[in-house]
Amino acid sequence: MFRGSTLLALDGKGRLSVPAKYRERLSAQCGGHLMLTVDPTNGCLLLYPYPEFEILERQINGLPGFNPLTQQLKLLVIGSAEEIEPDGAGRILIPPLLRKFAKLEKGVMLVGQGNKFAIWSDAAWQARLDAAAQLPEMISAAVQNGTLPEELKGFSL
Repeated sequence: MFRGSTLLALDGKGRLSVPAKYRERLSAQCGGHLMLTVDPTNGCLLLYPYPEFEILERQINGLPGFNPLTQQLKLLVIGSAEEIEPDGAGRILIPPLLRKFAKLEKGVMLVGQGNKFAIWSDAAWQARLDAAAQLPEMISAAVQNGTLPEELKGFSL
């Protein structure tokens, strides 16, 4: 499981150094063989150990092919996917098109998401954190108007 968030610097060539604490796990889990793709719902990138990406790819490919929404999902997530191998220094190269998609410049946040990482521009991540400050009010309003999803009823941290 990958947890926590780390501020990293993207170098001039578009490389990102994976923190040492994750390198061993990634090496053990997938030999460092990674997949990088877009997150079409959040505007960030998703970095998967290869076996985890294969699960996602099978799920997406199993969706109805004639549905325009699933066509777009497949086009973006699978069509943008890049195989990534860390170099000897533990750096991964983020291709220019993916950097452009996520608006990655110098400051980059690597955010653990359990089975994968999200890669955000520092500015977009800070904006997401600022928006999260509204979560208590959003939950309260959803409870009051009866729109709280069933999955969250009874959930506690």
